[in-house]
Amino acid sequence: MYIGNVMLLVLNLPLIPIWVKILRIPYPWLFPLILLFCLIGVYSLNNNYEEIIIMVIFGIFGYLMKKFQYEAAPLVFALVLCPILENAFRQSLMISYGSLTIFFTRPISLGFMITGIILFTLPIVTSVRKKMIERLPPEQD
Repeated sequence: MYIGNVMLLVLNLPLIPIWVKILRIPYPWLFPLILLFCLIGVYSLNNNYEEIIIMVIFGIFGYLMKKFQYEAAPLVFALVLCPILENAFRQSLMISYGSLTIFFTRPISLGFMITGIILFTLPIVTSVRKKMIERLPPEQD
């Protein structure tokens, strides 16, 4: 790791003027180039056009997330934890012979399920309550 950091330092210090020139390129010109390099990179990995379609779909998904002001960190966190949780879920179902009641009969898992349900429904309840308060007519003195 230290060798990699030293190599990055050695390579990037002389290239700082080039990086500055690249940053001065207007965004409408830079964006198609970035997109082109991403498409070439995705296709060159496995020579598979379906991966380009997947990249475009996730690009549109990322644009919509940014447009609707969703945070990216929880999504990345979920993508990292998903395989681990999927294996644990599969093991739990094998232990309980396919019954979902294992998640509600154990006290720790019941606590996590209740917490998850509360955290999932709390934003919905608060937004509905806020809309109902906005619909009420103003009080007159």
